[in-house]
Amino acid sequence: MSKKEKLVERLLSKPKDFTCEELVTLLGYFEYKQVNLGKTSGSRIAFSNSDKDYIRLHKPHPTNILKPYQVEDVITALKERGLL
Repeated sequence: MSKKEKLVERLLSKPKDFTCEELVTLLGYFEYKQVNLGKTSGSRIAFSNSDKDYIRLHKPHPTNILKPYQVEDVITALKERGLL
């Protein structure tokens, strides 16, 4: 099983400790890159691919662990795009 497959499997298991770094890595496998929206983005982060398709969410804080609703949002977004 590849690293990508393991990370996808981990995401789909809806862990309570999925980190922002894991999200960046996972979305990188799907050719999404983190986009810096400038000073006005606040705590929001966005990921974009070459088709200018965006996945946006709030950056988790004070810890780096995604909230359960964020994990759900990422799963939904990836399924809607046919990536999962």
